[in-house]
Amino acid sequence: MRWAFLTIVLTMVFHLQAQEWKPLVDLRGHWKFEIGDNSKWADANFNDSQWQEIFVPAPWEDEGFPGYDGYAWYRTKFEISPEYKGKAIYVRLGRIDDVDEVYLNDHFIGFSGSFPPEYSTAYNFERQYFIPQDYLSFTKTNVLAVRVYDDNLAGGIVEGKIGLYERGDYLYPDINLNGSWKFSTGDDLQWKEKDFYDGYWQNIHVPGYWETQGYEGYDGFGWYRKKFIVPAKYKGSKLILLLGKIDDIDEAYLNGNRIGRTGKIYDDTRRISLDDHYLESRAYYIPEDDLYFDGENTIAVRVYDGYVHGGIYDGPIGIVLQDRYLAWQKEYEKNDQKKFRSIFDILFPDKN
Repeated sequence: MRWAFLTIVLTMVFHLQAQEWKPLVDLRGHWKFEIGDNSKWADANFNDSQWQEIFVPAPWEDEGFPGYDGYAWYRTKFEISPEYKGKAIYVRLGRIDDVDEVYLNDHFIGFSGSFPPEYSTAYNFERQYFIPQDYLSFTKTNVLAVRVYDDNLAGGIVEGKIGLYERGDYLYPDINLNGSWKFSTGDDLQWKEKDFYDGYWQNIHVPGYWETQGYEGYDGFGWYRKKFIVPAKYKGSKLILLLGKIDDIDEAYLNGNRIGRTGKIYDDTRRISLDDHYLESRAYYIPEDDLYFDGENTIAVRVYDGYVHGGIYDGPIGIVLQDRYLAWQKEYEKNDQKKFRSIFDILFPDKN
């Protein structure tokens, strides 16, 4: 009875969550499929014409590969309308059994679980990965490739919503800071200073896990830096810095001054408590005295990642007017209350 009750609750939660997503491109249907493992299969120009086609979503055991455990790759092609430029676009791949890596037009955009030899399953997580706009083509065909490892029982892209979606609850900033940031591993508090020279640092796309951008397997400290201009028309307005979701904890600095943090960073990393901070959306009030209007400003974000995924991995990223943020927050919280009220009403009708 306990498991049946939990199943009902989770089904309702997933159903209500689905209402927050606007479908843009339906990817449900027949994909190219091949068992085995070859890094060349992530290449957008790879010729997969000899591969078999199987239906997605469905366990590959039901599509002609009964009893198969191990590696396999999926590939599909799609087009997306230019009307969706500027939208917060995610690829949703439902539930994948057990582990996956996802590539779009040769760009590594997300992963769940870990492959052997340090195998860790993620079979019970719904996959959704943010797609940077410059990874998409709005004029040509796009290629999506998914690497999968299955340890036992059902394998592959087994069930769920499959396609490109826009998040219905996304707060679009007034000043967008998505895109290329400077990044370095390590930790040095001098890196928070406005005039610190970061020209030798690597470029990294924000939002996006740092593991998908050349830092596979890295756990520890990382710093992000971004220079930007706030037009003078915003002078006198109250502003909020949005840093999306960060895995795991962070400190945010504006022109050398700390304006917010989530979690607490200690020099002795053994004292750091990670909790569930990676699930929290970051929003930090910006003191007006810390800003240069019509001049160059610098954001520096100190991040500590304990394990698996790391970095600024989800949006929105930017600056928003306080009144817009408060209106969004009120609506978002109201929608959450409605969802859980609906679940409560269905499960406990006699309590009304």
